[in-house]
Amino acid sequence: MINCTKMKPLLTVLFLFLWANIEVNAQIYFEDQATARGIGFTCGTTYIGNGVSFFDYDNDGWDDLTFTTEDGQPVRFYKNVNGSFVEQTLNIPVLNYQTKSVTWVDYDNDGDKDIYITSFTDGNKLFENDGSLNFIDITVGSGLPTNNIFSYGASWGDYDKDGNLDVFISSFDPDRIVPNYLYKNNGDGTFTNVSTTAGISPSGSLSFCSAFFDFNNDGWQDIYISNDRVNNPNILYKNNGDGTFSDVSTSSGTDVTIDAMTVTIDDFNSDGWLDIYVTNGVDGNVFFRNNGDETFTDIAIASGTLLNSVCWGAVFLDAENDEDLDLYVSSSLNGASIYSSSVFYENLGNEDFLTPTDPGFFNDNRASHSNAIGDVDNDGLQDIIVSNTNDGNVNLWYNSTTTSNNWLRVKLEGTNSNRDGIGSIIEISVNNNKQYRYTLCGEGYLSQNSATEAFGLGTNTMVDYVKVTWLSGEEDYFYDVPANQLLEITEGTGSGNNGQGGLSVDEDELSLVNFYPNPIKDIITFESVEIINMITVTDVLGKEIAIYEPKLDSFELNLSSLNTGVYFLKVQSLSNKSQTYKVIKD
Repeated sequence: MINCTKMKPLLTVLFLFLWANIEVNAQIYFEDQATARGIGFTCGTTYIGNGVSFFDYDNDGWDDLTFTTEDGQPVRFYKNVNGSFVEQTLNIPVLNYQTKSVTWVDYDNDGDKDIYITSFTDGNKLFENDGSLNFIDITVGSGLPTNNIFSYGASWGDYDKDGNLDVFISSFDPDRIVPNYLYKNNGDGTFTNVSTTAGISPSGSLSFCSAFFDFNNDGWQDIYISNDRVNNPNILYKNNGDGTFSDVSTSSGTDVTIDAMTVTIDDFNSDGWLDIYVTNGVDGNVFFRNNGDETFTDIAIASGTLLNSVCWGAVFLDAENDEDLDLYVSSSLNGASIYSSSVFYENLGNEDFLTPTDPGFFNDNRASHSNAIGDVDNDGLQDIIVSNTNDGNVNLWYNSTTTSNNWLRVKLEGTNSNRDGIGSIIEISVNNNKQYRYTLCGEGYLSQNSATEAFGLGTNTMVDYVKVTWLSGEEDYFYDVPANQLLEITEGTGSGNNGQGGLSVDEDELSLVNFYPNPIKDIITFESVEIINMITVTDVLGKEIAIYEPKLDSFELNLSSLNTGVYFLKVQSLSNKSQTYKVIKD
């Protein structure tokens, strides 16, 4: 009998040997360019950190930076000017108390970014953007709380799918009296506290952060919360689709009792199910792999990402654009003890991670807390911003990776859904290999990532299709998308799966036949102005797969026998007209 336990180390060694010998297309390397790019400053000394946003707040196509700071300092804004940063003074009143998180959000769907700032010592603030970066304090009139509710993170999502972004506020009350709050966006500039009716616990839980995400792929946004201390289990609220939530923390296996800090969401293994990375103290982090059946399994030890340290923020990113997600974790330790400082993990596939020999990050030994990802110079490589305490300068870990790999960046604008496209699933397919991204607003530890989602494409120069599933339920498809570009998608502008989904090779003869859906599952419906004599199916290599002779103008074909992939359908009429169409088989 083969001992699989003993075989795994041997297989791992073999895998690493093969990986080391074929990984010649990229050399991962990050270097601190904070001072060189105009942000050589400190956020001061803050109690367990302060927040950072790596977000394009002025809609000019460049990811800007916003930092919360210590008591006595204002919130600081840095505009990205062609890859360098220039500090801006916006007409937001000086908040001369310690602030925690900052999120840019279009809460009123008017096309500009408003700003929400939380505080652990004073009240939170919502500022409305008038469209010209002039801001009005509307906190009192909005119905959001103005008193101190010990706020850390604030996450935004549309839990009731009405097209308006709601907010979940995490409260870290030392006395555990003040609970977390869910405020519903009424769509008229006001919010209503729906915590009790929605089923949010009225007890304080020492909550740092939360995230809206769809853990069971039912189209409704759920909420996961990281809670500090072993007597405060983390909480997963399942959205029931009727305005209420059920606590499924225990049944899902996510009710971990640790010093939980971050909530980092992504699909690290590209299986279509969103996973959760939770940081912890010296006992090690937790890596929840989504099993696809409303349960999760902790794979931190098995994946090599346990990291025994005092960890805070974490981000997933494809550092070398090789089509998988790597992981960077911040720590408030300097590495001088037996415990590690911040660590970068490269995704090796097969749910294994490894720290490369020299990924850069030279002198990454400050007391780090919040981090976020964006693209400083729009070169298709994601960079990492890190805020530090104890008067340590911020780090801008610029991605200097040497690679010839390609990339695609995608930015969304909702119409029926919320304007920011929050809660959307972006799926791409390259040679039948799929990747997924989920759009969030307020995530990680007191952080906000870029609104532009990035995909590594390896050596591929074309994406077979990009699919966006919006919170409204609408789906948009875009085919044959060239690499190395920013694809800006507005809801409703792509090919849908319930309309004219055919992508013609010859655009001049689209009127010959209509068929749907595309992509297809099993059945494809044809409607033609002429009798269809023959349909020939070929694969991407030109190999003939099947021939059909319907002799009808309207009919259905069962294509369930086809494997997942890209196919071409040559449609010929009785009058000997022909047209070739491209279809995607899911």
